Amino acid sequence: MSLPEISVIIRYFEAEAHRNTNALVALFSDEAVVVDESQTYHGPEGIRGWREGAASMYQYTTQVLDTRSLDAKSYLVAGRLTGNFPGGTAELQWRFIINDGLIDRLEIE
Repeated sequence: MSLPEISVIIRYFEAEAHRNTNALVALFSDEAVVVDESQTYHGPEGIRGWREGAASMYQYTTQVLDTRSLDAKSYLVAGRLTGNFPGGTAELQWRFIINDGLIDRLEIE
């Protein structure tokens, strides 16, 4: 991984941990897409709405377990969420596509 990609991924998880929606939205390109729970969110306002909705539903922490490069612009992060949602823990994968130091696409599975 190159430094800009590592940096934006680290900043994404930091912003999420601190529930800093403004900082998180600033990490995405203007045309960015997020896919989470079979829903697709487009652009800064769509991503802002997604984060504000997700942050208000549950309290949770994220533990990053593994990060690997899939190709020059794609990265896979495996992690565990622990919180007050049904089941209490969840294993997730975040697939990032990074372009010019910003997130162009994020898929959470």
